Amino acid sequence: MVLCQPSIQITRTTSFRRMSNAKPPLYHGCVPKEVVFVSTTTVSNEKPNASGLTPDQTRALPERSVDPNSPEARIVRSLRELYSCKAQNRSYEIYTRDAVFHDPIGTARGIDSIRAQFNALSKLFPRINVLKLRVLKNPPGTPANLLLIDQDVAYFRDAKAASPFKVVNSLLTLQLNDANQITRHTEEWDHDRETTPDDGFLGMLKEHRKRTTATLTDV
Repeated sequence: MVLCQPSIQITRTTSFRRMSNAKPPLYHGCVPKEVVFVSTTTVSNEKPNASGLTPDQTRALPERSVDPNSPEARIVRSLRELYSCKAQNRSYEIYTRDAVFHDPIGTARGIDSIRAQFNALSKLFPRINVLKLRVLKNPPGTPANLLLIDQDVAYFRDAKAASPFKVVNSLLTLQLNDANQITRHTEEWDHDRETTPDDGFLGMLKEHRKRTTATLTDV
């Protein structure tokens, strides 16, 4: 014998809605007074990063090839030099004079501040290796002047160490002008818009930057 349940108790739901035009199901001849249809569709709470996409979306973007003679190739070469602390004067030619650099530590405005920021890294880390630098394929709808790069950088406190002190994955979102120079350079760790404030590596870099680059504005 099956007993009719007068009500249905829902203990966990992600979202629900009433279906006024839906025909309620029968429970062995009994019709509940109210039927609640539960939707299991989940909505991502991830905030878009500088590319306008979510971190999961940019992490899933495929790599694309770059013409070795193109302006993009020159930008990639310069970025490798900058992030490995092997920059030359020409390395900074990829930026406009008033370019803005933003990362989880702070914001550098103008080419002189950007130069000071990269130069300061070599004082804290005697060895920095760019393990991976991939130019990503822009999805439909992305501005043509946007260059997206996924990179892994290894930071060593001891130049002779077998393993790095820290490996940081980040998304570089580069906005270019008509001359293929960078007007805005945004670096986001793990492709995330926000970085946890209790990250020990983040705190160490912030303190070092305050001591060595007075022209930078922390955020």
